[in-house]
This record gives sequence, C-alpha cells and structure tokens, in this order.
Amino acid sequence: MSKRKAEPFERRRFLRGMTLAAGAARLSPQFFGHAAAAIAIPPKIEAAASDAGQTTRLAEYAVRLRYEEIPAEVLQRAKDCIADTVATILFGSQFPWSKMIIAQARRMGAGGTCAILGAGAKVCAPAAALAHGAMTHAFEQDNLTFPDSGAHPGASLVSSGLAVAQERGMNGRDLLTAFVAGAEVMIRIGRATKRTNETRGFHAPGTLGPFGAAVASGKLMHFDAPKMSNALGIAGSTSGGLLEFAHSGNGAMVKRLHLGRAAEGGVLAASLAADGFTGPTTVLEGGAGFLKAFCNESDLAELTRGLGETFLTSTIMMKRFACHITAHTAVEAILDLRNQYGISGSDVASIQIAGSHRMATTNNIPAPPDILIAQFSIPFCVALAMYRNAIDPYSFDEAAVHDPAIQAMASQVRMTMAPGQDADDISSTVAVTLKDGRVLTQRVTEFLGTPARPLTGSDMRQKFLLLTQKFPAKQMERLFDRLENIEAEANLDWLHV
Repeated sequence: MSKRKAEPFERRRFLRGMTLAAGAARLSPQFFGHAAAAIAIPPKIEAAASDAGQTTRLAEYAVRLRYEEIPAEVLQRAKDCIADTVATILFGSQFPWSKMIIAQARRMGAGGTCAILGAGAKVCAPAAALAHGAMTHAFEQDNLTFPDSGAHPGASLVSSGLAVAQERGMNGRDLLTAFVAGAEVMIRIGRATKRTNETRGFHAPGTLGPFGAAVASGKLMHFDAPKMSNALGIAGSTSGGLLEFAHSGNGAMVKRLHLGRAAEGGVLAASLAADGFTGPTTVLEGGAGFLKAFCNESDLAELTRGLGETFLTSTIMMKRFACHITAHTAVEAILDLRNQYGISGSDVASIQIAGSHRMATTNNIPAPPDILIAQFSIPFCVALAMYRNAIDPYSFDEAAVHDPAIQAMASQVRMTMAPGQDADDISSTVAVTLKDGRVLTQRVTEFLGTPARPLTGSDMRQKFLLLTQKFPAKQMERLFDRLENIEAEANLDWLHV
C-alpha cells in the first residue's frame, strides 16, 4: 500500500477541552471559516472566461480538469471517499429498503455490465447508480462536507462514476478525475444554496446530487463544454427529494431513495446529453433556474468562488457513527467523557446539549418510533453512546430503539439553542449530570473525520473493516488496499463483490 500523503489542512488543529461543572472558555464555533480546508490549485488550471454564465463556467472548468493537475492531497481525499463509499454500499446492501431498490434496479437494468456491489447482479449504468446511491445512504454512514454544503459526494459521485466507468471500460485515474470534477461543481452549487433549499422543505443532497453525478458521468464520457453544459441543464430537471420524512414520524425509507435518484438522474442527464439532448445553459443562475426555484436565498458568487484557485474536494468529511451529522459532535463528547471518567449509563441522571437551532428542533426527537428516525435523533444517539459502542454500526439496530435503558436516557436529554450559534455550526456543548451530583462538561467543535481532523490510514481501514465485517476479512483487506491505490488500476471490472 502506498504511503499516504500528509494532510496540509491539519495546520488548524482541533481544539477542545474538558472541565467539571461550568467549564472553561472555548474557541468560537466560527474558528474554521467558510473556505475551511480548501487546497490551492496549480495556476495552470484556469477558470473560464468571466463573461460566461456560471453554469457554462463550471462546465468548462470540469472539461479542462486533468488528473496530473490535481494535488496529491486532493487525490488522497478522493481515494478515501471512494473506499469509504464502497464500504457503505456493502454495509447498506443488507437492509430491507436497499433490497427493494436493488430488486427494482435489476428489473429496470437487466442486460447491463455494471455490478451492484453486495448483490451479485449486473445491470445498466443508470440502474447501478440508483441502487448504489440508495445503498450508500442506507444507514447514515456516507460522507459529506464540512462546512456542510448539503452535498453527499460519495453517494452522488461514486455511485454514478463507478457505473459509467465500468460500462465504458475506464481506469482508476479516469474515475478519480471524474470524482474531483463532480465534487468541485456540486459542492460549489451546494454552497450557493446557503442551505435554504432545506428551509423550503427540500432534502439538499437529493437536489444537488444530479449535478455532481452529471459532471462525473460527463467527464467519463469525454464531454466537451457544450455537452457538459447540457448535462447540467438536464440534471436540473431531475433534482428533488422532500424533507417530510423528518417531520411525519414515518416513511423514512424515502430518504435513502433521494440519493439513489440523484445518482441515477446524473447518469441519465449525461447519457441524454451524449446523444445531443439539450438543457438550459443557465440552469443554475437563471430567473427560473435551480437557485431561484429551490432556495429562499442564494449566493450566485459561490458558484464560481475560488474556481481555478482552490479544490473544495478537500472539504469532504467521513463519518464514524451511523447517525445524522448533527449528532456527531455530541456523540464524540459522550465517548470522551466515558473514556476520561469511566462513567456508564447507570451513573447518569440527565444530559443537556447546547447546539444550533436545527439541532435543538429538527433533530430533537426524544422518542423515535424506529431506527431510521432514531438515527436522525440527537437524544437517541447520545443515549445509545452511553450504553453501546457507537463506532460499531451494528450498535444502531431496531433493538436499541426499544431498549428500556436507552429510551429512558433519551428522555433525560435536554436540547437547547446556544446563543449566537450559526445554523450550519454543528458544535455541541454537552453537560452530563451524574447521580452523585457532579456535572461533567465537554465541548466538541470538530469531530474525528472532519477536514481539520482527518481519518488516518488506520482509521479508514478500521471503518472499512467494521462496515464489511459480514464479508470474508482477507478479501475485504485486499479490496481496501486496491481502492486506496485505485490510480494504478487499468480497469474497474474487478470491483464486483
């Protein structure tokens, strides 16, 4: 296995501390700026002409991007994301909702050459992308970005890119380049939304994913700029996904479908563009374009900010816990307190968590009805972390939802809004009151897996093997090593577990 490159964005280290009772003063949650962990691009990658529209400029940039011009640190992040996504797909293959979508993909995609990992089936590219996108997002383990752009890179880009690469006989370098091109476009679109697509009731990754998947697919199809612009224009008409699952108390299976449809939509958009089908070249910035239609507010400048100067692929972060990203800082705080003081659930009287408005409202679900909603609930995830190993994804099962001890603990978690905390800030201040009267306080602003605290090679291997523990261990170890050296692979036909 090749030696991993040092992560340059470690220059800003995670700072945290632990105190009894009130605790000491902490860093501002805004310590990491909006462009956190962005990597400088060599000057030979230039942005498109300034008089072009934003959609066209993004398309032109993606077409020009070359593997040789991508910094080693960015390629490592892309490889990590690909390996992470393959593991989440294999883990996700076991769930009933995934099996339903796999069955549908097999019906609609018969006769293709693209593998559905973990299913022993081969289908056409759009069907494989549908299955893999949903399987990646099957159990809250897939990667996203920090700061949160609303994009899920692995679910959107690996699901689509791997399908097209296998269909067309592309190599590892081709897939890596397509992944980075898609990430650079999709993350910028996500930042431009200012996350107000979710304020409006849309599920962000379902709306953003088709754009990234279209770029990744188009890159693998060797598009020129007009075709790439058309692919983006078509992708805009495949965006969708509603957040009602988070409010209704049921129907959370549909959350998984959003990522599948996003990957499928991007492959469809690129496939149509390849045949000359057209889409609006102002799909993002137009008066009735994506940002106007899906968002209450937006920032057009974010679409091309830093284009040709920075790589936002470096903002991709990996999860360690099988729960919604808003719970990660609180869960890590609980693990820190358990490790530091040797406490367990039986020692705890109550828990108070201060965070963002979103954390204190949308994710404040004290009594979730099933595991799908439970993974979205901060009180449940924190309670589970007091009794089980939160790093093992199999700790998050239906039995945990109905465990009397975990239920009782979740009911004792109080969520409050931290004064002045930004809506997208996922920092948590956790205060655990023990039955002996002590109060243990821990604040976490950056959990392990964020760009400032990236997972090491051993961390990545541990997560990969935990997620794939139901498969033969030696086979999974070899698979991980090949994925982490995917640039050396002449084709991707071997990727069919």
